[in-house]
Amino acid sequence: MSSAATVLYDHPGPKAKARNLIFSIIFGVLLVLLVLWVLDKLNSKGELTAKKWEPFTTSNVWSNFLLPGLGATIKAAVLSVIIALPIGAILAVGRLSDHRWVRWPAAVVVEFFRAIPVLILMVFAGEFYFQYTDVPSESRPLFAVVTALVLYNASVLAEIFRAGIRSLPHGQTEAAQAIGLRKTQMMVLILLPQALTAMLPAIVSQLVVVLKDTALGSIFVGYAELLRQANNLTANFSNSVATYTVIAVLYISMNFILSMLASWLEKLMRNRRGGGKHVPRALDPELEVRA
Repeated sequence: MSSAATVLYDHPGPKAKARNLIFSIIFGVLLVLLVLWVLDKLNSKGELTAKKWEPFTTSNVWSNFLLPGLGATIKAAVLSVIIALPIGAILAVGRLSDHRWVRWPAAVVVEFFRAIPVLILMVFAGEFYFQYTDVPSESRPLFAVVTALVLYNASVLAEIFRAGIRSLPHGQTEAAQAIGLRKTQMMVLILLPQALTAMLPAIVSQLVVVLKDTALGSIFVGYAELLRQANNLTANFSNSVATYTVIAVLYISMNFILSMLASWLEKLMRNRRGGGKHVPRALDPELEVRA
């Protein structure tokens, strides 16, 4: 272990190890007791009986409720992400512009929509599409959800991109200027790709937020996503615990897949740029010293 790591972290001694073990055992016992208490309460209310879970073994529940809701959730999330990512990148570049007439409007847009809750944006977007546009009635809820998610998340992503660009070494900018690249070329070809890779964990976290925020569309604009279909299920079968447990598993599965996909994409982008951890023998000072 390096000296820096030793300064930041001291290995626990025998007493500390024993104390941590005791705390872990106590916490584990309390957690098991809490789970058993919850299961007992649910069982006393009849929520764990086979009858409550039986609807999920039939194809009609999946084909009529869950799969359409899942498809609507993914559709709204994908459309929002596809639109919000480039808009966020454009706003980030605008906030870093040397021209005030570009920098200030971009800052106003980002700060304005970042400060408004997504639910309020959905309400305004739904009112706009329902009252002042000729969008088909069956498409208005989707338009309202996507519009609100794009406005909010593009502003948040703009700040993520801006932070990523500012975190890059200043030598990147100097090297781009030295070879004669204009600022637009420098941003598009040099800085933005590196910022995307550097801030990928934060971007993925925001994409997870987009996926979950689609559920807000069922509250005021009537979008038939996964949560709304769950409400319809509970109204038909009176099995709230079973239904929302299945819905939670579906959301967790989607977010897990998204995180795995992001990890794979990050590794791919780093390998393409030669950003792997492998150090050639001739460039490793420790190997040279040992030699």
